[in-house]
Amino acid sequence: MLFPSRLVGLAVLLLALPAGARTLEVGPGKQYAQPSQAAAAAQDGDRVVIAPGQYFDCAVWRQNNLTVEGVSAKDTVITDKSCQGKALFVIPGSNVTVRNLTLTRARVPDGNGAGIRAEGRNLLVEKVRFIDNQNGILAADQPQGEIIVRDSEFLRNGTCEQACAHGIYVNRLALLRIERSAFRETRRGHHVKSRAYRTEIVDCDIGDGPTGTASYLVDVPNGGAVLIQNNRLEKGPNAENHSAAISIGAEGVDRPTPEIRVQGNQFNADGAYSTVFVVNLTATPAMLRDNQLRGQVKPLRGDGEVMR
Repeated sequence: MLFPSRLVGLAVLLLALPAGARTLEVGPGKQYAQPSQAAAAAQDGDRVVIAPGQYFDCAVWRQNNLTVEGVSAKDTVITDKSCQGKALFVIPGSNVTVRNLTLTRARVPDGNGAGIRAEGRNLLVEKVRFIDNQNGILAADQPQGEIIVRDSEFLRNGTCEQACAHGIYVNRLALLRIERSAFRETRRGHHVKSRAYRTEIVDCDIGDGPTGTASYLVDVPNGGAVLIQNNRLEKGPNAENHSAAISIGAEGVDRPTPEIRVQGNQFNADGAYSTVFVVNLTATPAMLRDNQLRGQVKPLRGDGEVMR
């Protein structure tokens, strides 16, 4: 038999337990018509599923351990509207997963509109298309946080109308890792700009194409550990910056840089100009190994070694 005091204690314990994760459905005829409505109702640990369609909406995802996903990236489109003057999706929550969506045409007055503005700790992006935004992904400082991008596409992002915006631009993170993703026709900014303490780009396709006007393919302006491996890279005829494909340390090295490894990549310099594959302005020797370079290209400027 439970005495009243024990009943009270049991009730308090049950109230303290987390509620089970829910699935919130978004779309015509669903529980929520717009992603922003689901964002207002979601709780930590929930899963938000967005039905195919075009949503002229934006959302702020404050919850932790949240998953936001469409059925397929090409069929579920979030477009045109930005929240907080920042992005289509603003994500202050931590341990958030976003997958199977298209995020397109983010514009804000300061020129830094993003498909995703990442503000929490730890974000996983899978099978997301970022098309024609000022930034694809823009991330705030989270020195202990990680952003991982997999199997995603970045097309015609970037601008330098006021301050430069890019395909991906992250500030201080523990790790930025990009896997099996494609970057095409970035405009004036860089395809990838990373101030992370460790930057890893693996098995990606990063290219200007005939019309892209990007500056660097990869810019790591403050140093930090770098791994760029098994990528297909191309600098095009209309690239705004002819000096380099990959730049490391151009804005001053202010963090430990234990290693710089650039290996197994294919790089085509398609412009009628000479360029450098890797410019290393840190004191850490860059190790270039088994890269295939085509065009008017010098492998390395700065400290390091080029190995076949």
